[in-house]
Amino acid sequence: MKYLIDTNVIIEGLLEQEKVDQVWELFQKISLSQMAITDFSLHSIGVILFRLKKMELFISFFEDIIIDGIMVLSLDISDLKELYKIAQRFKLDFDDAYQYAMAEKYNLQIVSFDKDFDGTERGKKEPSGVLL
Repeated sequence: MKYLIDTNVIIEGLLEQEKVDQVWELFQKISLSQMAITDFSLHSIGVILFRLKKMELFISFFEDIIIDGIMVLSLDISDLKELYKIAQRFKLDFDDAYQYAMAEKYNLQIVSFDKDFDGTERGKKEPSGVLL
């Protein structure tokens, strides 16, 4: 099984928030080659960290995680028309619909703390659920 890691999981770990232990255990036990993030997540992480004046943390994340093997996936322009349908069907916002479409396209398990995915057909697992 390959995993699509949602933006909030990465941010939780990088900013050492409440569930940081779950995040770091996930990254220790699951190979980076079994994980992916979307280009949208990569850009969102950059926006968040730059806004917090944590540019060095973004560079460190990029060098340690992205360059070392986590896949960065993009939707094709032709895939973007599906976002509206997904958003309507599951009542998701744009970024969650983008993640969901990517998981559908590549048959990935969504790993997220976002409860909005709970109402979808694919669902999601929190990092602790992946480790069971």
